Order: sequence, then C-alpha cells, then structure tokens
Amino acid sequence: MSRIGRLPVDIPAGVEVSISDNEVQVKGQNGVVMKRQFLPEVIIRKDGDQVIVERHDDEAFSRAIHGTTRAVIQNMVTGVSTGFKRELEVQGVGYRAEMNGKVLVINVGYSHPVEIDPPEGISFDANPKTREITVSGYDKEAVGQMAADIRKIRPPEPYKGKGIRYKGEYVRRKAGKAGKTA
Repeated sequence: MSRIGRLPVDIPAGVEVSISDNEVQVKGQNGVVMKRQFLPEVIIRKDGDQVIVERHDDEAFSRAIHGTTRAVIQNMVTGVSTGFKRELEVQGVGYRAEMNGKVLVINVGYSHPVEIDPPEGISFDANPKTREITVSGYDKEAVGQMAADIRKIRPPEPYKGKGIRYKGEYVRRKAGKAGKTA
C-alpha cells in the first residue's frame, strides 16, 4: 500500500471540505474555494476532521494514483489555510525586478523590460534592494508554474552566474576560454 496514500489528511480549523462523486471542494477562511474532480480508481471519504483516500483494487494504475490523489488533497487544504510561496533571486550587473502596481517588471539585459501580469489567485512581491521576487498564492501547482515561467525569462548561465534562479539554487560554474590549459 502507498505510504503517502494511507496517511489521512487533517483538516485544520476554519477549513471546510465537501466530497461528492469524487469531486473534492475545499473552502478556506478567507473565502478561497478550490474544486477538483478525481479519478474513479480511488475512494475519497471524510471521517470527522480527516479526509481518507483508499483504492478499489491493487492494479498498477490504482496504486500509482493513490498517493498522488492524497498529496493533491493535502495541497488543496494547505493552500486555502496558509498558502504557498516560491522565492527567486535576480543576479547580474544591472539586473533588477520591481513592482508597478500589481505588475512585475523585470530588467534582465533585454532591450525592453519584461512585464508580467499576475493570473487569478497569484500575487507577486519584488524587493529591489535584495533583488528577490516572491510568487505567492493558494494553488501550489499554479505558484510553481508561474515561478518556473519567471525563471525561464533569463535562466542562470554557467559562466558568470547571471540570470534568475530559485532561492538557494546551486548553479554549477564553468571555466571560460581563459581557464583552458594547453
């Protein structure tokens, strides 16, 4: 049995979970509602202040989707109660990120600044002094995808380390032409 899948999902105070026909709806304190339809290979039921995910049989696909379903439900509950955030760093001479209202403006060596409008449920925060960008929201998948899209604007390059990287990401550095030996 899946080690992740057999763990119950605890529902914190102030979060409401309703289940009908393998559709889970999670409602938070601040009015955030997340809805998701899950596959029929798993059984989702509510037991007091816990959500339990079980599977019908021991087929390979059922075993594979068991832990994934439980993890997605846990992320929904965590998202509506506390939210998620992903931090990025901008490194390089003249590279910077700043906020223009709700729009994130990034200057990373192109002839024009790159402006990013936040999608529904996502918010940005940029600190120009530390050159850090914070992407936050209640949907873990959307926050991670938006952070990856921002990083894709100028990924870190291996020679000087310039670019946008995740906070704490290690970029392997290479020696340039001058570092070559005969």
